[in-house]
Amino acid sequence: MKVSIITVSYNSEKTIEDTIKSVLSQDYPNIEYVIIDGASKDSTLQIVEKYQDKIAQVISEKDKGIYDAMNKGIAIATGDIIGILNSDDFYADSTVISSIVAQFTPSIQGVYADLVYVDAIDTNRITRLWKSGNYHQGDFKKGWMPPHPTFFVKSECYQKYGNYSLQLKSAADYELMLRLIHKEQIKINYLPKVIVKMRTGGASNASLKNRINANKEDRMAWRMNGLKPGLFTFIRKPISKIIQFIRK
Repeated sequence: MKVSIITVSYNSEKTIEDTIKSVLSQDYPNIEYVIIDGASKDSTLQIVEKYQDKIAQVISEKDKGIYDAMNKGIAIATGDIIGILNSDDFYADSTVISSIVAQFTPSIQGVYADLVYVDAIDTNRITRLWKSGNYHQGDFKKGWMPPHPTFFVKSECYQKYGNYSLQLKSAADYELMLRLIHKEQIKINYLPKVIVKMRTGGASNASLKNRINANKEDRMAWRMNGLKPGLFTFIRKPISKIIQFIRK
């Protein structure tokens, strides 16, 4: 199976080379790598150009935000499976994609795994472990969600159920996974392995105000899909993040 990996970037000169190297070092032979840049003003594109011959497509133009850029990548991807790796994240080792592909079968439509947050400077220092665990129908009502950078989906799912919603600024990834996994009940497998390292400092967690806004968008994600959350869904979701620090 062909795997398309989409990296979205904007002024990512400090981190994107790690991202690119982690993709190009994969031992899986059939990878299409796509980079969608939002017209960066720093040296991001110069760094990308160093690896141009190993990248299938590079688009650099203004967009309507990160999820618009992801949708652009999905639109041009030709792989059977699509994964998203942002420009400040990187794969944990060279076997990530081969491990993911091994989880797919004709009936399995999506695969997710575990993730660690690492210090922005010292990426060997783990600050938080996101251990997803096996999914059971209804877990989203309990505040569960898989880490988005570990979520790989067959392209047919995007074609059938749609892409990222531009109505949301920070929770479109949550809405997409809620829609595909909880509402449409696509068949998924869990790979119990850390496959992505994410630098700390995500937008939705950067401040209390941003966390409150993210919580509002989580609620909107349920309403957009005509779904009813559990009584404590929006309390348990942030609590699960605190548990991730304890696990670390």
